[in-house]
Amino acid sequence: MAVRLALLPALLLSVAACAPARAHVPAPAAPSTGDDWRRGLFYLALTDRFADGDPANDDLGQPACHDAAAKDLFHGGDLAGLRAHIPYLKDLGATALWATPLPAQVPLRSGACGYHGYWADEVDPDDGALEPKLGAWDDVAALVKDLHAARMRFVLDMVVNHPGRGARIVGQHPQWFHGDLACSALGDPDVFCSLHGLPDYAQEVPEVAAYLTAMSRRWVARVHPDGVRMDTAKNVPASYFAHSFVPAVRAESPALFLLAEYFEDSGTAPLLPVLDAGFDSAFHFPLHRALVDTFARGRPVDLVADAVAGGIATLGIERALRLVTFLDNHDVPRFLSEAPAGTSDDELSRRYAVALVALFTLPGIPQLYQGDELAALGGYGDNRRDMPAWAWDAGTRGGRHEGYAGDAGAVFERVRFLAATRAGEPALWRGAYTEIARASADANVLAFVRGGADDAGRALVVLSGDARPRAVTLVLPSGLAWPAGTVLHDAASLGAPARVATGDAGVTVALPAFGAAIYRAGG
Repeated sequence: MAVRLALLPALLLSVAACAPARAHVPAPAAPSTGDDWRRGLFYLALTDRFADGDPANDDLGQPACHDAAAKDLFHGGDLAGLRAHIPYLKDLGATALWATPLPAQVPLRSGACGYHGYWADEVDPDDGALEPKLGAWDDVAALVKDLHAARMRFVLDMVVNHPGRGARIVGQHPQWFHGDLACSALGDPDVFCSLHGLPDYAQEVPEVAAYLTAMSRRWVARVHPDGVRMDTAKNVPASYFAHSFVPAVRAESPALFLLAEYFEDSGTAPLLPVLDAGFDSAFHFPLHRALVDTFARGRPVDLVADAVAGGIATLGIERALRLVTFLDNHDVPRFLSEAPAGTSDDELSRRYAVALVALFTLPGIPQLYQGDELAALGGYGDNRRDMPAWAWDAGTRGGRHEGYAGDAGAVFERVRFLAATRAGEPALWRGAYTEIARASADANVLAFVRGGADDAGRALVVLSGDARPRAVTLVLPSGLAWPAGTVLHDAASLGAPARVATGDAGVTVALPAFGAAIYRAGG
């Protein structure tokens, strides 16, 4: 039975924004304009767990830190491995590679080493040391050069909140760090107290700010990235970014795209200080939580609708379009492992498919974490597995694999198709967002239009978080409604009718359980 959803008040939000030598480093692929980034797709690679392109470097650097069978040690992935698989990333549709940090890491401590890159062995004066297990500086230059040749960008992961435990600089300058006993008296504990017991830099001390900023500028000068992803931005004073870090790195590279990790899922208002400090973007953790709760855990689609609407209302549409959206990263459980225990493999695949459509059609720049394109499983602590050897070739990618949901080859092709669909339709990456309908007593369905009345390619997106088939009739505002009799064609191919015709009463769409549709006029 068709359920008629009342038209919500129109939420129509329109879119109207001493350095080492660099001679061997290529120039950026193209000027980093807003559209260049908004139309793209980020790919997060945990370098050590991606691909081992040069086994000769596996045991370099800190001793006793390499064991491919140990969860908390290096497994051998390196810059050469990233470089070797640029064609894989390009084929998938990725336009920017975000790789985990490159600095040399601290020695083995409590059975763990900094395979992830976030435990830098910093020293004063800064030695700019690269982690030797990842490669040499020539490997960095070759990776950036090859990415640019492929019309892709490189995003350098940086940390100014902390070094690793036992880093040399802690012994040199203990006064440069906040003490745990009195840190909360200084202000916000998230800023002035340590994160997971890591030494916490006191950026309010001029000497500390100068050291961190000079070090950051040298990394930008040597690597010449197209963007910077700033780790733990929530745990650093926004004033440090505004008055020290941002001006310095922009002086080195004015076109840098600056992306802040602000790990807070209660709302987007906390992002305002870092965005106002000069960052171009931040991760949309509130939307991530809503996508997981809705499509993995089966809660109402209103959570997603509220996260999107709240972000736009707080930040404005221009900033909302630049937020980076995601289902997974290396710090959260895999989306597919958030579903209720006992969920069938078939239902997992359907839940994931509709979540991917949401990721590629809601406002923001989508980001994939390695393995997302294969439907990787993995709860917290098991979300950093090595990329499997079978992933690299279409001939071995297909079928079911242990630790992955559904047909990995089919998921890869779906992600590839969604990335191409989004990149090819401006309404999906720069268009207005108008909410049409959300959950009712009879259907857990979210519908929205991307694009405005003047956009010939505007799209009607319908997402079902319902475990049963539903049919809904959607009434569009007069400025967005197609003329009666217009045939709309679906680009999602998730069980909704391939074609529907508009009528005077609206558009009726029949959806299977966890179905989705991306309807556009024309072929």
